[in-house]
Amino acid sequence: MTDDDIRFMKRAIELSEKTSLIDSAGGVFGSVIVRDGEILGEGANRVVAENDPTWHGEMEAIRKACKKTGSFKLRGATLYTSAEPCPMCMAAVYWAGIERVYYGATNGDALEYGDFDDSMIYGELKKPVSQRSIKCTQIMQEEAVEVWKKYKNKADRVPY
Repeated sequence: MTDDDIRFMKRAIELSEKTSLIDSAGGVFGSVIVRDGEILGEGANRVVAENDPTWHGEMEAIRKACKKTGSFKLRGATLYTSAEPCPMCMAAVYWAGIERVYYGATNGDALEYGDFDDSMIYGELKKPVSQRSIKCTQIMQEEAVEVWKKYKNKADRVPY
């Protein structure tokens, strides 16, 4: 752990404290994305204030960092977050190509002190689609795949 790691994690924790205790905007979650010692984006949980279940600190930090860099990939970047990322946020970390994650509190801490329980989601994601509690039904595959076929042959498509 370096002095920079401590500085960036302190900032993530400050953001978590402000959003939860001062602004009452959401849970105790703050995040900072850094590359080469520069903060690319910061975010805080604003689920309650915005009535948006996706407004997590990590998601906001990723959006801001991508906008700042002009890229949907954050290769070489590090995420500092006040708590272990939820399944949605961790998936976004993978999609963004973030290289490393440092977190403060664990999922267990979030459960014990804030009643945040992601265990049901982790359990659901392990199940086959047909056994999940939210019913998922595939329809109109042929029509949907036609667009995919066109996309495959699109000369100027941007690779992910």
